[in-house]
Amino acid sequence: MLRNLTIIIIMFLSTFGPAVVIALVGSSAVKAVGRNPSASARILSAMIIAFIFAEAIAVLAILMVFNIFK
Repeated sequence: MLRNLTIIIIMFLSTFGPAVVIALVGSSAVKAVGRNPSASARILSAMIIAFIFAEAIAVLAILMVFNIFK
C-alpha cells in the first residue's frame, strides 16, 4: 500500500512540473502574439521548442519512476 502511494506521489510530481511549464509557456505565447502579431512565426517556433523540452522532461521522469519501482 505504501509503495503504491509513493509511486502515485512521485508520478504526480514528475508530471505536474512540466504541465505547469506548458501552461505558462502557452499563456505567455498568446500574450506575446496579442502584443506583436507580426512575430507570430518566431513565437510559435519558440513555443514548440519549449513544449518539446517540457514533455521530454516528463517522459524521462516517468521512465525513471518505472525503472526504480519495477
